[in-house]
Amino acid sequence: MANKMLVKGNWNIIKGKLKEAYGTLTDDDLMFTEGKEEELYGRIQRRIGKSQDEVRKLIESFNP
Repeated sequence: MANKMLVKGNWNIIKGKLKEAYGTLTDDDLMFTEGKEEELYGRIQRRIGKSQDEVRKLIESFNP
């Protein structure tokens, strides 16, 4: 991700927007753990049926 620290700082906002857009996502799906970003993308990817690149772009688009 281009700016992991910015995403980390805004994760609660991004998480809320993701849950609003994709009601199937759970808090467990969206648990952010430092150093395990790829795992996070994988969980989201499996749940919403998008590619990892699409998930990255979606998260970046929700980043204020």
